[in-house]
Amino acid sequence: MDRMRPQTPSSVVAVCAPNAFKGTLSAEAAAVAMARGVRDAGATAIEIPVADGGDGTLDVLLAAQRSGSRVTRHRVTGPAGTSITARLGWLGRDEAVVELAEASGLRRLGRAPRDALHATSRGTGELIRIALAAGARRVVVGVGGSASTDGGAGLLQGLGGHVLDSRGDEIGTGGAALEEAAGIDLSDVLKRFEHCEIVVACDIRSPLLGALGPGRMFSPQKGASASDVVRLERALAYFAVLASSLGYGDLSMLPGAGAAGGCGFGLALAGATLMPGAALICDMVGLDAALGRATMAITGEGRLDSQTPTGKAPAEVAARARAHGIPSVAIAGTVLDRLPHLFSSTLSLAGIDRRIDPLRHARALLRTAARRAVEAAPRPD
Repeated sequence: MDRMRPQTPSSVVAVCAPNAFKGTLSAEAAAVAMARGVRDAGATAIEIPVADGGDGTLDVLLAAQRSGSRVTRHRVTGPAGTSITARLGWLGRDEAVVELAEASGLRRLGRAPRDALHATSRGTGELIRIALAAGARRVVVGVGGSASTDGGAGLLQGLGGHVLDSRGDEIGTGGAALEEAAGIDLSDVLKRFEHCEIVVACDIRSPLLGALGPGRMFSPQKGASASDVVRLERALAYFAVLASSLGYGDLSMLPGAGAAGGCGFGLALAGATLMPGAALICDMVGLDAALGRATMAITGEGRLDSQTPTGKAPAEVAARARAHGIPSVAIAGTVLDRLPHLFSSTLSLAGIDRRIDPLRHARALLRTAARRAVEAAPRPD
């Protein structure tokens, strides 16, 4: 069957599988808007919101589970060191979901200034520890959207591990404090992990160090100055060498080690399994089964650019659509790179109607874009 001839709308079955449009729409809201546009065109829509381990991962997995999922709320340490309330998700009696952005994300800073040198990931470790104490046998940790660049040291401390200075005291918070580290003791963490599978959904596959790592690539987004970037890169490198010298392995170049300011690295030290977040989440929400019933896929997020192919959810949706022999259309608030090797076509919300602000009217524009995507879709026999 030739699946690439022009289609009549009634023959189209479109999987609507967007990531969140950061700061504008959740993945679920985006999927609903897309599906309305698909139905406006007289086609059938299947809503499968997706994520890649960053902001929105928890809600996507809870929505996909539907039956038996629940949320508990806990007081933990926020990225600025103050106490905050964060959600812990449950997909059943013994499978928990921890979203790092819930406890340690940039969005949890509120009006507090961004402080790349001192922000901590401790609250995420506290959430994982709470899940284990409540009986979790599998914990999916979505790492992305962090405020910190501490190599996961704060997370490990929150789990009950120890990162000690030369006096035997716990080091302070943030990446700057890694320079003080003289010892690492994860024996209590390793015991907690013995009877539980810890799977880490990494939103990027970057290593801990180098041009693509959290110090040089991402810390400026978290408030780091040029001199801060140099200091953080040096501190992360020192922490990696220290961990290796103490028998925890040389994990600095492990894909995903640089996720969430190095929290991927910290979790790997404790024996957690790092996985590409988009692939893991797409598996968990049943994307392939939906694509098997479809004639096209519509995906998207806030911006399409050169980073989209490096582990972002729309790229994963497009790859799976291609494997199923169907076209994929990407819709984004802004399209900086059309990425023709990934997507059959792309649409920008900003280009639909220049008179309409895509940030204020994202739902309506996304609905219009999805309708246009169906109307221009290739037809099966």
